[in-house]
Amino acid sequence: MKIGGQAVIEGVMMKSDKKWSVAVRNAKGEIVVKDELLTPLPKLLKLPIIRGVVALFQAVTIGVKALNFSASTAYDEEETLSPLAMAATIGSSFLLAVLLFILMPLYLTKVAGIFMSSITNSSLVFNLVDGIIRVAVFLIYIVLIGLWKEMSRVFEYHGAEHKVIYAYEAGNDLTVENAKKFSTLHPRCGTSFIFIVMILSILIFSFIPKYWAFYLKFGSRVVLIPLIAGMSYEILRLSAKFKSNPIIRFLIKPGLMLQMLTTKQPSAAQMEVALTALKQVMVEEQIVA
Repeated sequence: MKIGGQAVIEGVMMKSDKKWSVAVRNAKGEIVVKDELLTPLPKLLKLPIIRGVVALFQAVTIGVKALNFSASTAYDEEETLSPLAMAATIGSSFLLAVLLFILMPLYLTKVAGIFMSSITNSSLVFNLVDGIIRVAVFLIYIVLIGLWKEMSRVFEYHGAEHKVIYAYEAGNDLTVENAKKFSTLHPRCGTSFIFIVMILSILIFSFIPKYWAFYLKFGSRVVLIPLIAGMSYEILRLSAKFKSNPIIRFLIKPGLMLQMLTTKQPSAAQMEVALTALKQVMVEEQIVA
């Protein structure tokens, strides 16, 4: 059984193929749990590439639900997101990501091309510069949000999530002591997924004709997002499956290094929360921890 997860406010969400669960420590120090069963997917949606797009959509929708629950639990407030508000949150988040990581790098590359003709004369060079700017924007974004105290706590829970998943994958008893010895860097992390997306986008966007108008270059990038996400998901799965291979270890190293910005060493209490979320998911899978 493959387990994935996500750090939230004062907690961790864990997900299997059948269920997701989020565990959050409230202001009283108690661990509060919420879980939901997942609707089985038809075979069509489990095909390569397509399953990556579905997984991304699931990650976003479940992530928003988990974040809403964690915020209300950690701060002792009512859950506030209706289905309409959730859709608006997802939509605005997607729009912000498009503006920040697609439109802005593309525009800055176009401006750079005004001063350096070599950028606009080659699709490969243009998209290489565009990709480098995109990675730089992402790194700056991660560093800036990492300065926020609350986000730093989320990064600690992110580290707890990875340690706990490592313990599960190693077949160890699911205890804090066993989880402690593992790394906070995991090859199937969403941060590594984003890195693969950025690298793959450089290659795929290179096929976009250099003579196209700016709005066509921008529109084609948005349209290609599902394809790139699906392909990146397959690459991530393969890299995790063959992570012991020396070549694969070398290729996944940049993604793991990037996780050094998005994960921090967790406390025992934080790992306890992550373990609670994992065990709750495993109840549905009828696995004894």
